[in-house]
Amino acid sequence: MNDIKHDIKKRHKNLTEFRYIAIGFFLIILSGAIMLSLPFSSRDGQWTNFLDSLFTATSATCVTGLVVFDTFRHWSIIGQLVILVLIQIGGMGFISIGVAFSMLLHKKIGLRQRDLMQESVNALEIGGIVRLFSVIIRGTFLIEGIGAVLLAIRFIPDFGIIRGIYFSVFHSISAFCNAGFDLMGINEEYSSFTKYATDPLVNITIMLLIIIGGIGFSIWNEVRTKKLKLSRYSLHAKIVISTTLILVFGGALFMYIFEKNNTIAGMDTPGAIFASLFGSVTARTAGFNTVDTAVLTQESKLLTIVLMFIGGSPGSTAGGIKTTTMAVMIIYIVSYLRGSNGCNVFGRKISSEVIKKAGMVLIINLVLGLTAVLAILATSNMKMDDVLFEVYSAISTVGMTTGITRDLNTAGRIIIIIMMYCGRIGSMTFVLSFVHRPGKANIELPEEKVIIG
Repeated sequence: MNDIKHDIKKRHKNLTEFRYIAIGFFLIILSGAIMLSLPFSSRDGQWTNFLDSLFTATSATCVTGLVVFDTFRHWSIIGQLVILVLIQIGGMGFISIGVAFSMLLHKKIGLRQRDLMQESVNALEIGGIVRLFSVIIRGTFLIEGIGAVLLAIRFIPDFGIIRGIYFSVFHSISAFCNAGFDLMGINEEYSSFTKYATDPLVNITIMLLIIIGGIGFSIWNEVRTKKLKLSRYSLHAKIVISTTLILVFGGALFMYIFEKNNTIAGMDTPGAIFASLFGSVTARTAGFNTVDTAVLTQESKLLTIVLMFIGGSPGSTAGGIKTTTMAVMIIYIVSYLRGSNGCNVFGRKISSEVIKKAGMVLIINLVLGLTAVLAILATSNMKMDDVLFEVYSAISTVGMTTGITRDLNTAGRIIIIIMMYCGRIGSMTFVLSFVHRPGKANIELPEEKVIIG
């Protein structure tokens, strides 16, 4: 009996934070897939193919937005609510949901749980982690509530009181969690927000929800405590905020230039600006669209892939390699080319450990994505640019598509499911959940030079 207890404790100890997160998300996805496959979840009352249900559950939990069915037209109210719950759990993280219940029940949160909490939101330190989670939980529902109220101003006149409120809540949660699921199939199948392409209220509300959800929970805490005293912000916050602003407005500028004679040609100037901004913001892991993604110019598609690949910020509802990863790599390259003494920015030096991690994240995501692209191309007859767009939309948990999602064969759907899962738990978490990391050896091997370049 003692041997059995010892074995259980040993296995529990071997479950690292990475494995807890990976297994937790897997179990949530599996539970959601089972629920969605049942007859009461579909509008016609029929069983839904399990692979299609698994694809949808993965997309919802991993807050991606790629769909094999139009969400409004295929799923019943129950099915839509299952998807909404999966989005909320996936956006906040199941650790946050567990902490919320523990706090409600006044349960003590131990050191093991605090380690998991720190890892789940990429917090810089474990001190104050419970207080940070309290901010996350209360802030999430407050922001989603405000978003729903603003959207209701437009949706209630369009869809009636009950449906208008429901649509407002659904889209506010979906936007804040950067999920990209919508119910606009009520107007036209797979139409997303194309009906509201030039609507200021819908555009601004959805964009703000996406940005706030994708900027990172730790940034919320700094804004809350330090207000507008930017000089007191941490280096992390300064990098995140400056990179986000550059990507949003820089991306919008290029989107406007590339699409002025294409998808936004018939719009007035304010409408074209809204469409360009929306295209830039949503590409960074939200997945909604106000113009037809399939007919974007080749330049815009490439720009969108780059924005999707970068994604949002660490410890947020967003995916991608994250703003800080790209910023650190660019700062490092510039510092090296200038011959600077270290990697410096905003009067601070970035540690070599952070640079190594950024390089790993960048390479792992590139390799995983390109491997998936090759695998889909080898098992289908699809165009490379469409597959490239689809794969990086999946691994960056964006949800934008050129329209090939529904045409993927079984192998293609399984590959995209894996990519969405990797993107949500984090590529490094995915890899490290399979890797045993022994303690660092005290002995170092002899150093020898290698020719590079």
